[in-house]
Amino acid sequence: MATPRSIAEPVERPTPGPRSASTDNVGLAVYEKLRVKAISHDFLPGERLNEVELAKEFGVSRTPLREALNRLTTEGFLRSIPGKGFFFRELDPKEIFDLYELRAAIEVAAVQLAVQRASTEEVNALARMVEDASAHEDCGVSDLIAADEAFHTRLIALAGNSEMSRVIHNINARIQFVRWINVDKFSKRAMHKDHRAVIQALRQRDAESCAGLLQKHISRRLDEIIEATHRRIAQIYTERAALVRN
Repeated sequence: MATPRSIAEPVERPTPGPRSASTDNVGLAVYEKLRVKAISHDFLPGERLNEVELAKEFGVSRTPLREALNRLTTEGFLRSIPGKGFFFRELDPKEIFDLYELRAAIEVAAVQLAVQRASTEEVNALARMVEDASAHEDCGVSDLIAADEAFHTRLIALAGNSEMSRVIHNINARIQFVRWINVDKFSKRAMHKDHRAVIQALRQRDAESCAGLLQKHISRRLDEIIEATHRRIAQIYTERAALVRN
């Protein structure tokens, strides 16, 4: 007869094994496919995503699909409402303007602090990063956006204010999904030119020039995105209407 287990004796439970590489690959593939659909705005602004249809389209279970949706939510492409599901972000020009205005105010204040606080070695490291990024002529949109975000993140970090960095990180997460609009080779050339000019003013410890250059850089990109957003909204609904007619 088996000895009764003591009440105080812990019950051994099987330890879940590590995720397999194939499982991770499936999740990554679903994420990348969904991200392409989000970037190309295959969904209408504010549209609720049909998880059943997406799982069927990709030939996967709900688990990797849900992981991909959560990741895209974290990146700002989607928004999640408990009990209702996932929705594609609205293309709201006023919201975009407000976020860029806040970003500009914080970055300009931060770069003025960076002029006082950044060491020569830190400024040189930022300059090397910009030159490395500009050397890749055939970089894709994803690399271009990543390089721009990296520059601004490193620049703000030179202010030595962790709260400024935290707020900028949150703003970047909310505007990332619109940064894919209207990115082209001209934007790349202009971007690196602006970055070099800011670094030069930083090296000269010219706070006024540094702040002015950064303000102009952010404002120009905002004007481009707002204009492109209005065009894209009209285009999305026109394309969807054409699909319905056909």
